[in-house]
Amino acid sequence: MITAYNNPLVQTESADLEFAGMKILLVEDEFDVGSAIQRTLKQEQFIVDWVQNGDEAWYCLKQSQYTLAILDWMLPGLTGLELCKRLRSQQNAMPILMLTARDRWEDKVLGLDAGADDYLIKPFRMEELLARLRALQRRAPQFQTQQLQVGSLTLEYGDRTLSCQLPDTPTRSTRLSKKEFQLLEYFMKHPKQAMSRDQILNYLYELDAERISNVVAAQVRLLRRRLAEIDCSDLIETIPGGSYRLNPRYAE
Repeated sequence: MITAYNNPLVQTESADLEFAGMKILLVEDEFDVGSAIQRTLKQEQFIVDWVQNGDEAWYCLKQSQYTLAILDWMLPGLTGLELCKRLRSQQNAMPILMLTARDRWEDKVLGLDAGADDYLIKPFRMEELLARLRALQRRAPQFQTQQLQVGSLTLEYGDRTLSCQLPDTPTRSTRLSKKEFQLLEYFMKHPKQAMSRDQILNYLYELDAERISNVVAAQVRLLRRRLAEIDCSDLIETIPGGSYRLNPRYAE
């Protein structure tokens, strides 16, 4: 049996676009298991923050937005079960996969009743872990939308295409790179907000990633260059103080 312990680099057939841009919080205190899962998820185009105790996990949840969480049950500090309960008590609907060696049916009931959406027992195959993540993706309402529409802008998740249709102008479209897509998606999900450099960094990268001081400015510059291909280079505005926002002309 191939498990997370002895074959962390199992490849699957999932498409590049399927998980592109999804940010996962992985909470696993066993180093070998955690590092194996992290490597596999990154190969599948996830952005992954991996921490090894429950208190750090709670800190991360307050600092960043995640699309999904994988929680080990038995952790130093807050347990995975306690994290689940805290998230649900705060009306956080993020999909949660509970990962544990506790295999009694009574434990499964406890985990699911605490708020977990799925329950995977160790040891496991990486293929099964990824299949369960795909299943969570299919079931969760927030993953059902195939496009994001704000004002004159439409972002297609299937092929990372942006279309823009301003009044009295023909529709213009361009395909975005993964990072360009993530950045524009973030602005479109917060169309009336100025987003700070740190907020954008936390959305685009792992919390422990090396952060080059001008990386956000560089990503915005690349996005604007792409948007210029469809005459939308003014779509992202720079706000005094170093923040950015979606140009209201496109969001209305």
